[in-house]
Amino acid sequence: MISQVNMQLSDRILNMSESATLKMSQLARELRADGHDVISLSIGEPDFDTPIHIKEAAIKALHDGFTKYTPVPGLPQLRTAISNKFKRDNNLDYGIDQIVVSNGAKQSIANLCLALLNEGDEVILFAPFWVSYIEIVKMAGGVPVLLKAGIEKDFKVDAEQLKEAITDRTKMIIFSSPCNPTGSVYLHDELKAIAQVVDAHPQITIVSDEIYEFINFTQNHASIGTFPEVKDQTVTVNGMSKGFAMTGWRLGYMGAPKWIAKACTKIQGQFTSGATAFGQMAAAHALNTDLQHTYEMCDVFQRRRDLVIGLLKEIPGFKVNHPLGAFYSFPDVSAYFGKSFENYTIENSDDLAMYLLQKAHVALVAGSAFGDDNCIRISYAASDEQLIEAIKRVKEAVALLK
Repeated sequence: MISQVNMQLSDRILNMSESATLKMSQLARELRADGHDVISLSIGEPDFDTPIHIKEAAIKALHDGFTKYTPVPGLPQLRTAISNKFKRDNNLDYGIDQIVVSNGAKQSIANLCLALLNEGDEVILFAPFWVSYIEIVKMAGGVPVLLKAGIEKDFKVDAEQLKEAITDRTKMIIFSSPCNPTGSVYLHDELKAIAQVVDAHPQITIVSDEIYEFINFTQNHASIGTFPEVKDQTVTVNGMSKGFAMTGWRLGYMGAPKWIAKACTKIQGQFTSGATAFGQMAAAHALNTDLQHTYEMCDVFQRRRDLVIGLLKEIPGFKVNHPLGAFYSFPDVSAYFGKSFENYTIENSDDLAMYLLQKAHVALVAGSAFGDDNCIRISYAASDEQLIEAIKRVKEAVALLK
């Protein structure tokens, strides 16, 4: 029977899935509130505090009167800093009229989909993908087309797959590198091959989500927008949350062709207007100053990557790749499907994630939410002690499954 509440809700909200990462984090908090010692490795958030010089820049901005409404696409001070950052770090040439600052990179992607997609337009998502891509696309009326690459391909879609998936209804491609949830990084030649495919389809916009750019262990981040054949078809999305430990500041940005930036500014002007003034000034300071803290944080994550991968390889049945960025491992755990313990039966990644939460008190995220039900996502944005204990608990819990 349809509830009275559901009769009043829109089809849009009824058809939308809840964010799996946020849901698991909430379940972990509830268990912890009940007195259980829960280790949460579910959220995509650096466990570092925002560096002090960025905080001080925000405080100075407050004292200087940056407490008013901001221009919808962002303060000129921040857009100038972003333009310089793109040139310095990415060899991308975006003028400040091509840059839009939003309340997080998530809003940047939503702005793009709302501005560019009509009902029925196809959007190719490289799977595994970040959980919100698919729901944002659907909310904007688009049709998600999933291109999957498993652990045997380091979770990376290749140009040939893309070529076969494109139709006359393809309007957009969205992918992240470094990737959430896999940590995989698309290298220069891989992106070049993808760019050569898209070059033949001028109606397609590439959305390159580079939010994990500064957590890249290759020392050589590549941006697909640098290839001349797709420069005018590419939108580069980034933000302050991951590389600067500024998740709560809610500051993302895009560099885009002028007509797309103008359209996204129009969308944002009717939803949220501009992002917070003093936060933008702090972000400008972060981009303009020495990145020592960012590089030190990356080094810590690389060391934790090695720790986690080594421990996961000791768990029978876990297949593990060697991620080159971000702060996630995405092991294939399908060897445990069909196994049981007590009243638990594991049929898929959701079952295993819930089993590990209830039995081991470790919060992870099922791979189904990211487009690969064979895997689970483990965030290593946590202390060494927490990581060692969490993986020990996981190893003991899965050993009980027969």
